[in-house]
Amino acid sequence: MTTQRWALALAVAATGTAVTLSILSGWQRGGTLPERLVWVAIGVVLVVAAHLLPALAHAAAPRFRVVATGLWLGCMGATVFGHATFFLLAQMHAGERRAASVAQPALPAGRSLTVVMAERAVVETQLASSGVRRCVGYCPSLQARRASLAARLDALNAEAGDIRRREGQDDRVTAQRDALLADPVTSRLAALLGTTAARVDLLSGLMFAAVLEGVACLLWVLALGETPLPVPVPVVSEPTLTAVAPVAASTALPAETQPAVTVSTESHADETTSLGSALLSHNGTTPSRAPRDDPLSPLPDIGLIDDDLSRLMRDVTAGQVRPTVADIRRHLGCSQAKATALRRQLGARHAADHSAA
Repeated sequence: MTTQRWALALAVAATGTAVTLSILSGWQRGGTLPERLVWVAIGVVLVVAAHLLPALAHAAAPRFRVVATGLWLGCMGATVFGHATFFLLAQMHAGERRAASVAQPALPAGRSLTVVMAERAVVETQLASSGVRRCVGYCPSLQARRASLAARLDALNAEAGDIRRREGQDDRVTAQRDALLADPVTSRLAALLGTTAARVDLLSGLMFAAVLEGVACLLWVLALGETPLPVPVPVVSEPTLTAVAPVAASTALPAETQPAVTVSTESHADETTSLGSALLSHNGTTPSRAPRDDPLSPLPDIGLIDDDLSRLMRDVTAGQVRPTVADIRRHLGCSQAKATALRRQLGARHAADHSAA
């Protein structure tokens, strides 16, 4: 599997994940069904535009690229905001589930601490009043009243103690539930940075959304980029050079007895040509060889070269391609010989234009 196919597969996965996040966040942000559908449609369009704009606009004209950059920044901001909304809502729902896992102790129903303390104050007042009374002789009724008030006061104190223990247990359960509402990593990071867990949740959601969108944009640029054409490598065969040495007219021999010189070589093509030229020059013959850029490619058609040259001049002027042989081959998808010819003609045209100017 090639690199471009891997990039395409990862780009589709990243865009699918981002579209899913946009659908969920739009569904949660809307109230009625039409509102949810509109939010979902807006989120999907913005996600796809944010991912594909860099890949589709990189070969456009400069003025279109400026407009595309502004639209891409707007799409990225809206998409990141929507994804951060999803992350925060997901964290809130997860915290509620963690808090619900804490068992709430079944406490017996009873009076509140305020009622008990009010009744205790009344009993203490009555007990103090009974202690002020004086009795001459033996007063059993007064002693019984004092004992009753003291016992009632002890009962109220015990009831107040039970109420305080129940309230303390409720406070511990509430604190545990509050601690579970925040993500453990988020709460510890907030304590380390000296800030609140809500701020850390917001920053982490924005960071996750921005990273996801950036990765998706980069993968689509890699997946939809131009694939460079392979450079053809000429295959050098083992030529056989045959030269027939002419015989002077004064020493003409019959055709069947004319000497023939045959030279075979297995070296490089340039060394073979030099050796053949030396042999032919020695026998009085000068070879003529037309230069070619690619020995395996036929000469391109003149009419096609003119059409491609016009297109190439227009694209070079627009800044879509650089005037190099490699870029011309990738842009037009032509051979090395044709790209070289177009590059030479393009240079000749520019030189002629500068001379005329």
